[in-house]
Amino acid sequence: MKKILYLSFFVAVLSACSTMKNNSGTTIRLTGKIEKIGMTTFQYGTHLLKADAKTYALKSASLNLDTYLDKQVTIKGNKVEGYPVEGGPEFIEVTEVKEK
Repeated sequence: MKKILYLSFFVAVLSACSTMKNNSGTTIRLTGKIEKIGMTTFQYGTHLLKADAKTYALKSASLNLDTYLDKQVTIKGNKVEGYPVEGGPEFIEVTEVKEK
């Protein structure tokens, strides 16, 4: 009986640790031009990054992306899990921006 109790406790702790690890997904670096988002068929993100003939939707809780409008930059961020949706672009939570 103790073994089952210990095993249950171990599984509960292990699953709690894995959910706390990283809610944002895969870290990514991209270089391109930041643009303000306009009318879109998808409804997520505040800005777009055009990089290597591909478009990414961006958001940032810590940075003002308007500072980098129409500038060539390299961003670092995390792919937001569950995206893309509705045929839209990948969604990136931006944590760092460097001007080129």
